[in-house]
Amino acid sequence: MKYPFIARHRAVWSVSELCRTLGVSRSGFYEWHARSPSAHQRTNERLLGRIRESFQASDRTYGSPRIWRDLSAWGEHCGRHRVARLMRHANIVVRAKRRRHPSDTGSRSAHAIAANVLDRDFTASAPNQKWVANGE
Repeated sequence: MKYPFIARHRAVWSVSELCRTLGVSRSGFYEWHARSPSAHQRTNERLLGRIRESFQASDRTYGSPRIWRDLSAWGEHCGRHRVARLMRHANIVVRAKRRRHPSDTGSRSAHAIAANVLDRDFTASAPNQKWVANGE
């Protein structure tokens, strides 16, 4: 975690100053900086490309479980949590599904609204003659 921090901020402060402050050697930083990516990191980059491919093919609607199934079908061997972690680190976010409220449908059927029999006259001459209920 220290070496990536030094790499990000070396334009602001000198490498020797950052290394001294963080308690690491300059030679260790330069050795880390020149090192080629590990096999795991290369696999993650390849998987991320396949994840993006599946994500775009699904019109940005597939989450990590469905993308993991796509990868498994394509012969890629990885876990669901690895796919979720790679998606999270790459800021790949599923498009939210549009939810509609039932009252927003525009056309309501005739049986959806009860007839106004009482016409707001709630007085009754005896009990159990007029009943009122909340429609929600």
